[in-house]
Amino acid sequence: MLKTVARDSLARNSALIMASTAGTAGLGYLYWLLAARELAQSSIGTATALISIAAVVSMVSNLGLGHMFIQRLPGTGVGEWSRIVSAGLLLGCGATALVSSAAGLVLPALGGHFAFLRNSSGLVALVVTAVALTASTLLDNVFVAHRASHGMLTRNLALAGGKLVTLAVLTWAGYGGASVVLLAWTLPSVAVTAYTVIASLPRLRPGARLGGAGVGAELRHVQGSLGGHHLINLAQAGPTALLPVLVTARLGPEANGHFYVAWMTASMLFMVSPAVASAFYAERANAAPAGLPRAAAVVLAVTGPPALLLFFAGDWILGLFSPGFAAEGGLLLRILVLAALPDAITNLVVAHWRSLGQFRRCLRLNLLMATTCLTLTWLWLPGTGIEAAGIAWLVGQSVGALAVAVSSVRRRGAAAA
Repeated sequence: MLKTVARDSLARNSALIMASTAGTAGLGYLYWLLAARELAQSSIGTATALISIAAVVSMVSNLGLGHMFIQRLPGTGVGEWSRIVSAGLLLGCGATALVSSAAGLVLPALGGHFAFLRNSSGLVALVVTAVALTASTLLDNVFVAHRASHGMLTRNLALAGGKLVTLAVLTWAGYGGASVVLLAWTLPSVAVTAYTVIASLPRLRPGARLGGAGVGAELRHVQGSLGGHHLINLAQAGPTALLPVLVTARLGPEANGHFYVAWMTASMLFMVSPAVASAFYAERANAAPAGLPRAAAVVLAVTGPPALLLFFAGDWILGLFSPGFAAEGGLLLRILVLAALPDAITNLVVAHWRSLGQFRRCLRLNLLMATTCLTLTWLWLPGTGIEAAGIAWLVGQSVGALAVAVSSVRRRGAAAA
């Protein structure tokens, strides 16, 4: 079995991407478990709210450059490779810094639940966290583009482990509050990103030299990415990033803390299909044979056991944080487990359509799901509580899977005629 995976680049890179996400999620779970045991729930709520906002900002402002890396880096010369990666990192991180600064100034005026951004420390924390997330996302995609996801695995394990160790040291030293959570979150991100740029990328592409030269020449490619990949990514990842922000806006930071822990726990399911989809797209970009049924089989084989575990033992798992997290998030977690199947269907179909250059179909499907999910979440949260976000996510993904089925039937009927 291991030899088969080693020979099959789709399975190998899918496994490495999933291992990276699983390792990060596992260490992240320990990180939030330690934070929940050592710090007040109000501090956890504030920290998760800020991280959620940073995730939204990073998603909006990374310009879709990660998928542009996957599309353009394979087969390029050293000089062009250096220019593409340098320009992508500079433009993506620069745009993130500007957007996060604007968000930190505007959000407190829109709602009282974002008051933690009114002081300068909150604004700086938001900017640094958002830029670190963008840099990590773009660097991950450089490794995926080269089907060298082992580098992504090593980097993300070091990042997640660094966060956990830093938090443990700070809490052991007697420090507390939301600032400790954010400091432990951002410092390792900056350190690992710097090491990746200075040491890891030159090993990945010998002879590469990153710098500011040639950024202007890349602007037309960035514009193309904005009109294609980025819009698809925003519509696809928008609900994932925005749900915690909507919970904060409607119910407050403490409710978001309960939502965030359940959402993070369910992420072990939601990581599988995006990982396989990214590897599938990279295979197609490298002109390698990769079939959609084989990708779907990988997803189903990996998702089943953890889905059963979370559905039947989710209350116990959330109870490791505290009885309050289990009481508030148990039902939500089971709803999220049910959404894993339609989520997998839509992720793989979007990757398939993207590899065929059918960007408009990808965008229409993602917009349908995002609009359904976010609208229902906003309407249902005040009356239903945090479970509303899970129900809306399930409905949105199911609507998308149904749309895929209808589209497939129609195309087969047209082909038969």
